[in-house]
Amino acid sequence: MGAIRRALDFLYMVSGLIAALCLVAILGLIVLQMIARWTGEVFPGAPNYAGYAMAAASFMAFANALGRGAHIRVSILLNAVTARVKWLLDLWCFGLGAAIAAYFTYYAYNFVYWSWKFKDVSQGQDATALWIPQSVMVAGGALLTLALLDNLVHLALRGTHRISSDTLDAHAE
Repeated sequence: MGAIRRALDFLYMVSGLIAALCLVAILGLIVLQMIARWTGEVFPGAPNYAGYAMAAASFMAFANALGRGAHIRVSILLNAVTARVKWLLDLWCFGLGAAIAAYFTYYAYNFVYWSWKFKDVSQGQDATALWIPQSVMVAGGALLTLALLDNLVHLALRGTHRISSDTLDAHAE
């Protein structure tokens, strides 16, 4: 079981690293586009690529952010109820969140499949095959689903989730 835990934690960390690299790529694209304008050159597709990198950064960061407590949680209610009710509310939230994330991932996969099947390309000058940047959405959704299920199972078996508390929650307890 320890090997699975280490693998999942590594996967969440790598997804956060990929998200950070996507943010650096956005910075690089903006700088390259500025340099291209100053020199009178054209960098076709730079805004599209920055948009793809922004979507990739968002979706790849979801699982990592969940584990680090960076997602918004309304803890005012959780801090006002008994431990048993808090546990039940957490179970309900993780279960519902996992179901919604799985639903999203399933339909995102269908979206990517049909983009690939119809050879759909972006409308910009770059004419990028859209299934490529859309695939990151599926990967990020799948990682979020996995992270929510991971927390749900951990909560059900061990009585506590794996989300590290942020500073506000730590002071409230």
